[in-house]
Amino acid sequence: MNMNYEEAQAKLKEFGQEHVLKYWEELSPKEKSDLILQINRTDFSVCSAKPGQEERGSFAPLKAMQLAEIMLRSNEFLQLGKETIKRGKVGAVMLAGGMGTRLGWSGPKGTYNIGLNNDVFIFQRQIENLLENVKLTDSWIPLYIMTSEKNNNETVSFLKQHDYFGYNPDYVTFFMQDMAPACDREGKVYMESKAAIATSPNGNGGWFKSMETSNLIPDIHRRGIEWLNVFAVDNVLQRIADPYFIGAVLSSGKACGAKVVRKNAPDEKVGVICLEDGRPSIVEYYELTDEMRDAVDETGSPAYSFGVILNYLFNVGDLEKTMDKRLPLHVVEKKIPYIDENGNPVKPETPNGYKFEQLVLDMIHTFDSCLPYEVVREREFAPVKNATGIDSVESAQSICLKNGIML
Repeated sequence: MNMNYEEAQAKLKEFGQEHVLKYWEELSPKEKSDLILQINRTDFSVCSAKPGQEERGSFAPLKAMQLAEIMLRSNEFLQLGKETIKRGKVGAVMLAGGMGTRLGWSGPKGTYNIGLNNDVFIFQRQIENLLENVKLTDSWIPLYIMTSEKNNNETVSFLKQHDYFGYNPDYVTFFMQDMAPACDREGKVYMESKAAIATSPNGNGGWFKSMETSNLIPDIHRRGIEWLNVFAVDNVLQRIADPYFIGAVLSSGKACGAKVVRKNAPDEKVGVICLEDGRPSIVEYYELTDEMRDAVDETGSPAYSFGVILNYLFNVGDLEKTMDKRLPLHVVEKKIPYIDENGNPVKPETPNGYKFEQLVLDMIHTFDSCLPYEVVREREFAPVKNATGIDSVESAQSICLKNGIML
């Protein structure tokens, strides 16, 4: 829906953000048009949120489908998963809105090169992983790639330049992550220039809403897709549209599935899957109580022992039903560049306000049921988050080499 100046003014007044139009008369026609579009797309209601722990419910363990059972039923799962993919019922969604800043890289994270003797880009690894299941099922799987305002053009041109690393471009669709405003501690949005509100990506939990904003839900229905496999760009061993996983989730009758690994230490920094007030949920590592860390099941094993790796399978119909459920807002203190009351740019040296994001792990709690599905860590979990140390370029390279991947 197009918005005019009066409608923009009314929306800003509703949220106490009238200062956004302070420099209106100085703007060019293009700047005016872009600012109106930004106002139209911005959810100012988030600015009333403040940092503080969300109220959590009562936790209980949630049993995972473990490797032994998966091995026993592997043929059953494989056949059901392959059949579902062949019928065109599965799509994949890559969450690739981030930049490679923590790696010392100025481009999109997916364009980072982890090769040792050859060029091996993070995007390349993901597409090669997906191609394995394209070949296994003899079926192209629609791939939706979520970018952000900050990396969209570079991501699209990079993949085109590399011929999508062998993927069929007819099955690749890009869409941009919605942005959230950045504000001061009183809830007033910052302006990054006279013509633009300071914003940041709204977190990976907004991926399905961003697909709706980009008018992709009709495309999903037109293709007959019933299941979406959502995954993070930075795990270079991610198994995507994995027929075994798909078959297990469908066979279980659950509304969604989450790939999990057995934690390698009680305090490992991964979100733990469990029940919260009887519904599936994920507790971040820093929220785990000593009691939960020490709890054991009937076999004497840790009761909360499986961590998520950001690889989920969601039913499209159930996703649409949860669209109106507001996910928790995570409020983060950040250093936000802005223009002051005289229009001069300011780069703060200490945090001066809040950014807001929603996380995909919070989506799990909107569903009635979830199947935690165990995978072998050394085969499916090599995240590239840091330059060195844990979950780093170095650790991912080492695990890739152990899996016979040429770097």
